Amino acid sequence: MSLPEIVSREQWTRARTRLLEREKALTRARDDVAAERRRLPMVEVTQSYRFTAADGGDRTLLDLFEGRRQLIVDHYMFDPAWDDGCMSCAGRVDQYGNIAHLHARDTTLAVVSRAPIEKLERWRHKMGWTFPWYSSFHSRFNFDYGVSFDASVEAPAYNYRSAAEWQARGMPAPQGELHGTSAFLRDGERVFHTYSTYGRGTEQVGGTHYYLDMTALGRQEDWEEPEGRAESVGPRADQPGAGRTPGDSVAAGPAEAGG
Repeated sequence: MSLPEIVSREQWTRARTRLLEREKALTRARDDVAAERRRLPMVEVTQSYRFTAADGGDRTLLDLFEGRRQLIVDHYMFDPAWDDGCMSCAGRVDQYGNIAHLHARDTTLAVVSRAPIEKLERWRHKMGWTFPWYSSFHSRFNFDYGVSFDASVEAPAYNYRSAAEWQARGMPAPQGELHGTSAFLRDGERVFHTYSTYGRGTEQVGGTHYYLDMTALGRQEDWEEPEGRAESVGPRADQPGAGRTPGDSVAAGPAEAGG
């Protein structure tokens, strides 16, 4: 095993201080990228996607919001022909933690896969998960959001690269099931697609803040750019009126300062 060099406390502190400067630069760069992500335009979703819920009932994309302002969809790889879900995706969703912290930011997290709901529910119970999981088996949702590919997809592209671009990199063209994360914003009854990420972009799990950085409203704190995004949401968990259901008329308290 190759272990770190053994040094004195003074030497370690000097090395740690140098690294801290790089860490701070990375944090600032991440904030800048998140602000640019929030400045992205959005596209209205006009397709009538249908999903099957755990109770066997039919759901629309708007229903998946559960009344909240934002929706994050985890595109979990589960082909209809498979008996079990993707284990790599399992490692990702195992890191969700308490999604109530997302709910406090008026954001719902849902998982969507193409396998029939019976297979999803069997796998979800086997893995001990409690998050909402929906089947898109009877819709084009997965295909339209770039995570499922078959002969009906004329120009397969994954992570905003065409099949030819992947092949030029020495990798196969997109096929079968792949993974991703998409964010949506609701304005009344209208739904908008604001962001999608694929490949290693889906590694941003395990922290509410990083998930919220994927969304159009961000962390909803007044230090964020662009200004004004935090003014449209209700109180957070640390503010008066927290715990009200979406739509209640409550004046938001002062937003916390960014760290």
